[in-house]
Amino acid sequence: MNHTSPEEPDHVLLRTEGHAAYITLNRPKALNALTHPMALRIDQALTVWEHDPAVETVVIEGAGERGLCAGGDIRAIYEDARSGGTASADFWRDEYRLNARIARYPKPYVALMDGIVMGGGVGISAHGTVRIVTERSRIAMPETGIGFVPDVGGTYLLALAPGELGTHLALTGTPVGAADALLCGLADHFVPADRLPALASDLAHGSVHEVLERFVEPVPVGVLHGHREWIDHCYAADTAEEILARLLAADLPAAKASADTLPAKSPTAVKVTLAALRRARRLGPLERVLEQEYRVSVAALSSPDLVEGIRAQVIDKDRDPRWSPATLQAVGPAEVERFFAPLGDRELRLAPSPSSQEVAW
Repeated sequence: MNHTSPEEPDHVLLRTEGHAAYITLNRPKALNALTHPMALRIDQALTVWEHDPAVETVVIEGAGERGLCAGGDIRAIYEDARSGGTASADFWRDEYRLNARIARYPKPYVALMDGIVMGGGVGISAHGTVRIVTERSRIAMPETGIGFVPDVGGTYLLALAPGELGTHLALTGTPVGAADALLCGLADHFVPADRLPALASDLAHGSVHEVLERFVEPVPVGVLHGHREWIDHCYAADTAEEILARLLAADLPAAKASADTLPAKSPTAVKVTLAALRRARRLGPLERVLEQEYRVSVAALSSPDLVEGIRAQVIDKDRDPRWSPATLQAVGPAEVERFFAPLGDRELRLAPSPSSQEVAW
């Protein structure tokens, strides 16, 4: 059974087969970047399938072989931020509601995280019940590079990663492969990419547990486990300046590479990201963290670094952003605190999370 939408006739393909329902993000030339209508379409489908007894499992995948989803459509965010519009805030409100819904979905939600999975792509996959990565997976929250802050529940997920691994990934935007995604709690299982079509097909007729037993394989060796000592020490510092100082003092090639990476990121975004992660650890459930992320994201729309970062990386592609302020030392506590200011009647308010979630597999 196929479903189409007049607004997005091709960008989200929906079908059911056997007792499974399938969502395919279908913008392969744009690395399946997520738009507001796409997020709404996914949410509508989840509503229908939640109440359809014939649907037992939901599968999300990306068209093409380059990735599940490279994130939100940042060109649209760029134009909106330049014009002082509200389209991005409206998009994020619905997108974050969708992220929370995926995390609490009452049926198994299987995400095939093959290829590039970044930003908003993490939001529609890493909150799912079963998160599958492949040898081609490259998962990242690279927002500090465009003057933004990890959102879509990214600060929630990274705050839960072992030690300070999440802080490292959030501040530097470093992409991780399959093994490191499993280590950081961003994924659950490794399946070779060439076996994903058969796995997806089998989910139409078998239970999730039975199908996984046939396809899951040992994950290849990762990178981060061997770097835990310096990562945990350096990123446990109280300030971004001290983190950078510790990275430089570590006298290790990998630490130096991170030290070289950090100054290229928006100083404001780095400091706000660090504060958001630390606060996320104290906020509790995903819904509370998403509400905080919404405040931060809306504030970023009026920050010069968001427009400048997207210009440098995506529009002009000169890779030479002129951050304002230009250094970590120049970003004071008041500027960071501005991103967490209450929004009054514009607050995102998500329903309290249930005390437990029972998903029948």
